[in-house]
This record gives sequence, C-alpha cells and structure tokens, in this order.
Amino acid sequence: MGVLDNLQADGVFRYFEEITKIPHGSGNEAALAQYIVDFAKERNLAHSIDKAGNVVIKKEASAGYENAPGVIFQGHIDMVCEKLGSVEHDFTKDPLQLEIDGDFIRAKGTTLGADNGIAVAYMLAMLDKKDLQSPAIEAVFTTEEETGMGGAVAFDASDLKGKYFINMDSEEEGKFLISCCGGRRVRVNLPIKTEPKKADEVAYTLQIRGLKGGHSGSDIHLQRANSNKLMGRVLQELCAKDVQYALVSVNGGRMDNAICRETEAVLTLTEAQAQKAANVISDMENLLKKEYRHTDADMIMTWEKSAKAVENVFTESVKQNCIATLLLIPYGVQTMSLDIEDLVESSSNIGVVETTETEMHFDSAVRSAVASRKELICNQIKAIADLAGATIESSNDYPGWVYDANSQLLKFLQEAYRATSGKEPELMALHAGVECGLFAEKIPGIDMVSLGPDMYDVHTPEERLSISSTIRTWEFLKEALKRMK
Repeated sequence: MGVLDNLQADGVFRYFEEITKIPHGSGNEAALAQYIVDFAKERNLAHSIDKAGNVVIKKEASAGYENAPGVIFQGHIDMVCEKLGSVEHDFTKDPLQLEIDGDFIRAKGTTLGADNGIAVAYMLAMLDKKDLQSPAIEAVFTTEEETGMGGAVAFDASDLKGKYFINMDSEEEGKFLISCCGGRRVRVNLPIKTEPKKADEVAYTLQIRGLKGGHSGSDIHLQRANSNKLMGRVLQELCAKDVQYALVSVNGGRMDNAICRETEAVLTLTEAQAQKAANVISDMENLLKKEYRHTDADMIMTWEKSAKAVENVFTESVKQNCIATLLLIPYGVQTMSLDIEDLVESSSNIGVVETTETEMHFDSAVRSAVASRKELICNQIKAIADLAGATIESSNDYPGWVYDANSQLLKFLQEAYRATSGKEPELMALHAGVECGLFAEKIPGIDMVSLGPDMYDVHTPEERLSISSTIRTWEFLKEALKRMK
C-alpha cells in the first residue's frame, strides 16, 4: 500500500508516489523517462523521446474541442538531490521515503522532488483521464533542468502545434508567473600546487553546517548564509589572528543553483596552533550566528582531528588565492529591479566548491533579467579569477522571458482561478530561470504562463508539498482546460 493511496485527485498523488520510487537526479533520468514512455505505450498515445531524454506525449482533443487551439504542458523530470548529513541515502538507486505531515508530503531526510515531480504527475493524470474536457494536449517532459536546462536547450520544438504553453515549474498557488530572468553557470578553475606536510603538523577538519540553504533564485533575497562564503571568512580570520596552518582541501555544496548549506575544510597545523584555531573558530561561530540569527539560527561549526591521511598541502600562495576567491566571488542580490517593486534583478550564488587532485573548482549560478548585468557579474568573476591565477569557463547560458500584456492564455487562467477559488490570482515575475525563456525562443509567438501548487524549501531536505494546494490546483487546471473551447 502506498503512503499517498488515500489522497484523491484523479491519480495525481498516485503518479507522484510512483515517480518518487524511481531515482531521477539530474543526469540520471533515463529510468523515469522510460516509465513515461511505457505509460504512453500502454495507452496508445503518440509519443517520442529524443537523444537528450526529453519525452513528448500527445493526446487528441475531446469531443467539442477539435477546433480549439492546442495546449502544451511542460515540466522537467529531474530533481535536486540533497540530504541531511546524518541520512544514508543513495540517490542513484534508493526510492524516496515519503511521509505525510499534516497537510504536507515530505521525504525523510532528503529532498522530495516535488520540484518538478508534481508537474510530471499532473501531466500523466491529464493524459490518463478519459473524461477530461480539453483541447489537444502536448505534454513535454524535459531533462537536466536543475543543472542548466540541458534538456530544454537540446529540445527540437518544431513538431509542437499548440498555441498555449503552460509551464508547471512554479511553486506558489494562485501566483501566475509571466516573466523570468536569464542565467549562466560560471566555473573558476584554480590550479593547485602542493608541498609535503610538515612532520609536526596534524590534520584537522573544520565543518560548517546546519544552514537553511534554499533555491538560489527564488530564495536569494532572503539573505540566508552560504557556507562556502562563511568558510572563506573563517579561513581568513585564522590568518588574521596569526594561526599558522596549511590548507589541504575545501569542499562544499552539490548544486550551483542551491544555496550551500554545508562546507568542509581540511587543515594541517601543530597541536598548539590547533588550540589557538579552536578559540578563533568558536569566536567566529558566535559572531556569525549573531549576524545570521534571523535566517540561520541552527548554524554549527565543528573543529576536530581528521581521520584522513594527509601527505601534501597547498602551497601558501594557493592557500591565499583560495581564500581570496571565496571572499571576493559574488554572492547574493547584486541589483534590484527599478521596474517591478521588490523584484531581484541580478544575483550570483557560489553553490559548489570542489577540490580535485589538480584544481579547485568554484561554481556559481549567475542570474539577471538584464543581459548586460549578467555579463557584468560574469566579468567580475573573471577579474577575480585572473588575479588569483585561475581560469574561467561558462556554460548553460539561457535567455529570459518577457511578459506579454495581450496573453489570451492568461485570461483563460484568470477566469478559471476566480471560478474555482473565488480569488484574484497574482501576477509575478521571477528571479529564477525557468525553461519558458528557451521555449519562447524556440516557438516564436507562443502564449505562455507558468504555475503550480504550494511547495516550500525546495532544493533542501525540508522540501514539502501542500496536499490541499495540489488538489485545488488540479481542480483549477481542469476548469481552465474546460474553458478553452
């Protein structure tokens, strides 16, 4: 028996639970894509899958809707894989462990993947519902959205016929997304030079954890701490307080589009210097907890001997370049929009720091609604890299999406939302990348809106999906389709 079996919404929750049983982290979506293809085959629905793993399923219009413009529904099938450090979970093979907590669906100790698994569930339920009153539906399931929208970039939209496009990757019920920013991934590659560890030094591990984290687009304005940036501050403070240490590695974060929650550094130093370091770290923990008392009150720093065997350490110049990069690389809101009140215009997030045998990698997600300001932030990162003797590479560049004041689709959705909720929907622009920008480029003139049910703390182990909102959104979607004659 499934955890969600008692929840009723024409199969939406049943499909969502099925999806959570199939590992589908970014780059590992093949099994879920095959599940969707098999779903189409079992129902004799026209379908296709491309080399990027994107799946399209088509359903003919119901009686009376044959001449109505078609509707394209789109969502991504990959999820962000984050877990608590204390949880044993292999995202490449283990199913998520669901639980119901009041009005919420959660996964035990891991991300839930409601971003964007609920879109997949909605679309499968639409395609499966025999009595759905609707124009022709084209359901587009894309891959690798969370790592740079690779599936949407590779997608050939020339075969799509629909006039209306509903992206299902929004996270607030009753808030219709009508515009979004563009973005780019930027990686700084710092070459590593090492030297032998001194004989009287031992290895210690410094950890920063317990931070709130969150989505680097939709949560960036909340001013939450980023553990990679905090690590730079602590390492610099150790130098400022004349603690003599060598640096072995710094590693933090899994995804550049998630605000980093946990970072670990390995240092070597004498026992006397280790005690001195402990005092500095304790002082920094108290200081930073005060600074972030409103956003990250559960911050923890630990300092203990490392079990890792260490033979080589960074040279002093590499250590200083690493610290300088952590300190200077942009993080947080860079500019606010002067056109839309309270909208973040530009931001940057250093989501991943990784130490390999030959290089340190610093991965940032840069976002902006203004292309020139996106370029400015990327150029700032390049200037930092140049000063540190590092190289830079950019990838996953995607465009923004401009609001259409004459959207007929928006009128249909507004009417349906008023009818099902008795409320007026809110129109919003988003400081985050959604695939709408890419599809707007691929399908000139497409009429587009993004929406979804309430979900919270996506990209973190606290992610949760509102049951009641999911049901209301399903009823609203059916009503919207019914009105599109």
